[in-house]
Amino acid sequence: MNGVDRSVSASGLDLQERVVEINRVAKVVKGGRRFSFTALVVIGDEVDRVGVGYGKAREVPLAISKAVDDAKKNLFTVPKHGTTITHEIIGRSDAARVLLRPASEGTGVIAGGGVRAILELAGVRDILAKSLGTTNPINMAKATVNGLKSLRRPEDVAQMRGKTVSEILPIPAHAAEEQPEPEAEPAAVADEQREGGAEQPEEGEQE
Repeated sequence: MNGVDRSVSASGLDLQERVVEINRVAKVVKGGRRFSFTALVVIGDEVDRVGVGYGKAREVPLAISKAVDDAKKNLFTVPKHGTTITHEIIGRSDAARVLLRPASEGTGVIAGGGVRAILELAGVRDILAKSLGTTNPINMAKATVNGLKSLRRPEDVAQMRGKTVSEILPIPAHAAEEQPEPEAEPAAVADEQREGGAEQPEEGEQE
């Protein structure tokens, strides 16, 4: 996606898990239908690591266990700026498109379903999310993961362009306000010249 591998190992991490969806599926065989269950699970440390897994088995607990094992293989680190993400991004997966937008502190997680579970377990506390395509939970989860993996830090962009971080980031608003106004001194000089020009004729009349 962006050339940066952020995959991490699940060993030694205190991971929380959340079941997003459990679905019953059927396979038609000669003797009738054979039912099984699928599970979509999200795991994360609620700091900056998250993973999504999918499992299928004849029993629900076994399907969840398989999904957790799959999610541990897909763990990755999410770039963050404080309590939100670094920049706006649209994640895509098949017909699903999920818009992720940074939010100011105190906004909370404005999202629903599996998107909310992924963002909360990734440690994101302030964000705006909107689904722009299908509402299929699996594709929405994949689109959210695609968006989070596509995020870039200022350090990554600076290294890629061969510049410093200060050259990449825009000028802060407070720094721009502190810059002095260059037009103040020329205006004062012009006023003094006008006053001097008005006084010269008066001196000639007195002579």
